[in-house]
Amino acid sequence: MPNEHETVGAYALGILDDAEATAFEAHLAGCEWCAQQLDELAGMEPMLAALADLPDSGSTPALGESLSARPSPRLVEKLVDEVSERRAQKRRKGFYLVAAAAALIIGGPMAVMAVNGGSDSGQTATPLAASAQTTFDQLPDKVSGSDGATGASATVAMGEKTWGTSAVLQLKGVKGPLKCSLIAVGKNGERQTLGSWSVPKWGYGIPDATSPEAKKPLYIGGGTALKPNEIDHFEVMTFDGKKLVQVDA
Repeated sequence: MPNEHETVGAYALGILDDAEATAFEAHLAGCEWCAQQLDELAGMEPMLAALADLPDSGSTPALGESLSARPSPRLVEKLVDEVSERRAQKRRKGFYLVAAAAALIIGGPMAVMAVNGGSDSGQTATPLAASAQTTFDQLPDKVSGSDGATGASATVAMGEKTWGTSAVLQLKGVKGPLKCSLIAVGKNGERQTLGSWSVPKWGYGIPDATSPEAKKPLYIGGGTALKPNEIDHFEVMTFDGKKLVQVDA
């Protein structure tokens, strides 16, 4: 009997004898790869039926031989290869879509780490981090706000996109530990979260801090489906519902 992984196509076509089918089913019970392949082939029943009615590729039927002869092993192997390639294409397409979506959201927690010099372990800044601050400088429209009660101040840089608004937040005067979100509030009251992050205990943008890292502001980017003219204001909120600062658009 051939390798069990190579038998999935023949099993789907129904050309295994009883002993071979029983052996493959025992293998199938513990093989996720074959189960996935069989699931793909199960949705191709019309094509499989048509293939099963074709003569063996590469050979000519003898006089009186039925045209419904079993497909050759090469044909079965080719069918499985095509299914595998189709699945690989789906995975690649899904990866590209995720990468494209990530490119729209500038920064995020990784950019926060890089802009501020890394983690507690002393890692150095990465190229991704600098892009949030660079984008902040390049975006044309900036609005600012501060809160005397919390001591936080923020500036949001915005740029209109076909899909909505690209934005980068510059946040100062915030000490942790906290977990926060940047929220865009539409003129119609709709609320959309652009991003979230953690504030370490030493904070961001603290002028009299002893740590150089704590003196640096936070830059974090995000995006919203709201157009700039649809946004009423931005809010920096903690996860427990406290508003640190509001920035009117």
